[in-house]
Amino acid sequence: MAENSIITIGRQFGSGGHEVGRRIAAELGLKLYDKELLKTVAEQSNICEQVLQDYDEKPTNSLLYSIVMDVYPSMNYVGNTLSQQVYQAQYETIRRLGEKGGCVIVGRAADYILRDNPRLTSVFIHSSMRFRLDRVMEFEHIDENKAKDMILKADKKRASFYNFQTEKKWGAASSYNLSLDTSDIGIDGCVRMIELYLEQKKKGQHKSQN
Repeated sequence: MAENSIITIGRQFGSGGHEVGRRIAAELGLKLYDKELLKTVAEQSNICEQVLQDYDEKPTNSLLYSIVMDVYPSMNYVGNTLSQQVYQAQYETIRRLGEKGGCVIVGRAADYILRDNPRLTSVFIHSSMRFRLDRVMEFEHIDENKAKDMILKADKKRASFYNFQTEKKWGAASSYNLSLDTSDIGIDGCVRMIELYLEQKKKGQHKSQN
């Protein structure tokens, strides 16, 4: 079952969500899509990767739309706004990935997009502010005030995108199958908990078939 599992990772900034996704993908032999997803979307749509990066996990922003159109005037988008078309391109790519073999997708409201897929296990990774501050300070080489500002802005952006695009609330336990705290059980502990969940899910499905 694991090789066909689809695992989506929502995450607070600095909580180690990407690392959890990377490790669970390696453990189960699954393809990881985080920033790699943008390249895949660009390859399957007529939207350049730079525009996808500009709109990555951001809700509609008419000012950003105007700026991008100034930079890329030849794109000639009509009908839906550029932000809507970017989301639609991501949506279609994620749906196609869900129809293939197993994979791990970080962010991009993938849990909502694939909500009707029986192979989906959705996870949200969070942690204490202290844990996140220490990680961001170390990786970004910045002081605590700058790290806190980066965390708050990134979380606000992710929450706004998720809440705008879905019918659920970003970070709420009821929005996901699993909600795990890296500051309590660490990265490795989160990976193990996901593996245990998949094992129990397989047993439950097996029983229901008998």
